[in-house]
Amino acid sequence: MKEYDFEPIRGLPERLPPGEEMLWQGAPRWTALARSAFHVRTVAIYFAVLAVWRIAVDWSADSSAASALMGVSWILVLGLIAVGALALLGWAMSRATVYTITNQRVVMRIGVAIQMIMNLPFKQIRTADLKRYRDGTGDIPLLLAETAHPSYIIFWPHVRPWHFSPPQPMLRSVPDADKVAAILADALRAYSEQSAELAGRETEDTDLSVDHLASPGETLS
Repeated sequence: MKEYDFEPIRGLPERLPPGEEMLWQGAPRWTALARSAFHVRTVAIYFAVLAVWRIAVDWSADSSAASALMGVSWILVLGLIAVGALALLGWAMSRATVYTITNQRVVMRIGVAIQMIMNLPFKQIRTADLKRYRDGTGDIPLLLAETAHPSYIIFWPHVRPWHFSPPQPMLRSVPDADKVAAILADALRAYSEQSAELAGRETEDTDLSVDHLASPGETLS
């Protein structure tokens, strides 16, 4: 039994507090995740090139067809095992992952063997970017405030590749990436405007309190 088998809401460890609402929820597309994070296509090409090279070597050495077949078969078997293992890992990681966007934060449930919930409040998110792929999926990396200290190792592969300082948590290989990015951008914009409005009200309240203070030499009643 996993820690979050009895989630009150899928992908969340508890029910949303009053005033917070879910705007979007999804997971990586496993084929895209296997390709971009685990480089399945690159590994397949590597073993294909290795097999062609072995055939060329055997051909130049005037080896028999049976000998050439035996020489290349183990390369193909190893290649199939490697590609299959990486594809299975991509599928398992996609199945265990849940990304959630609310009007207050981004929540990431990640991990296969050990699942974790990562809360990223909007107040800690400085910017969000989008990288599109031809299949309609995309990556949405999040640049956090300097006060946040995410771990590259803990977030991987849900982190922007090769960005170690600072690491950028990332919604990876999400389907309909343009739509998801627009939802997040609108939510961040609304949160920023709401925060600015609230800060303005607090400033007005402070000014009002100062106006009501007694001037120097005035006796308080």
